[in-house]
Amino acid sequence: MFTMFRTRLPQSSTAKSATAVTLLGVGAYCVQSRLISTANAESNEPPKVFSGFGFTTLRLQSTQDVNHNTKRLVFEFPDKNATSGLTLTSALLAISRPEGRWFPVLRPYTPISDLNQQGQIELIVKKYPNGKASSHIHSLVPGDTLTFAAALRGHAWTPNHSPQIYLIAGGAGITPIYQLAQGILNNPAEKTKINLVFGVNTEKDLLLREELESFKTRFPDRFDYVYTVSHPEEESDGFRKGYVTEELLRDVVKADGDAKVFVCGPPAMEDSLVGSRSKTGTLARLGFAEGQIVKF
Repeated sequence: MFTMFRTRLPQSSTAKSATAVTLLGVGAYCVQSRLISTANAESNEPPKVFSGFGFTTLRLQSTQDVNHNTKRLVFEFPDKNATSGLTLTSALLAISRPEGRWFPVLRPYTPISDLNQQGQIELIVKKYPNGKASSHIHSLVPGDTLTFAAALRGHAWTPNHSPQIYLIAGGAGITPIYQLAQGILNNPAEKTKINLVFGVNTEKDLLLREELESFKTRFPDRFDYVYTVSHPEEESDGFRKGYVTEELLRDVVKADGDAKVFVCGPPAMEDSLVGSRSKTGTLARLGFAEGQIVKF
């Protein structure tokens, strides 16, 4: 399937070519809608949008500005009863065709909506300087479409396998961390306890803050968090000042038994925490074995 990109074609392109691209995008969406509806009619189970192979084109339903460089985008499924079909810790490989480029750009994005939610899926996308894919996605308006090439499966989570997990996120790396926490806490059969450390540059970069604090309210015995802000605009009791350091982590994490730690953030932060063949990482110094550490 093809997506309908909001991209100006070069002056040398003909109006006929532009019309063809538009019709292909609309056609892909309509065909997909019929296929999902047919599958739904033949089964009592809600159809799963990303359960098979092939491209998936979705229409943008709404957008919301989170801060100066981050948006929340809700994409609607062709069938309002459909669910994503994604497993926990999955991402979607989006295909963008930025203005002025002939070749598409592929980037993974992690859904933040409940993976079992019907009718839609939500992403958070941070716009990076000179970021071709993120700039294109930020330019989309409701009614536009975006194509996803594949679902990318991450760590295979087994419910209650670890009684305690630690989640360490930096910046936009909160999205897979949040998806994992949400999936665990929304599962009535789960008993896993979660401690989150979330490091950002400024307080405005504390994405999903309302949702995280709601987890703390709903699951006071199972979820807790620590925010640390490296460049705060003002002092606050709601977060620490500084980076995700070994000193901070010593107050939060314990490498006991079957505990696991999940890490996602900027490369420099991940390298510092996880280490390499030539350098011992912070988590190893805190007692975590290699098999206890998962890097998204």
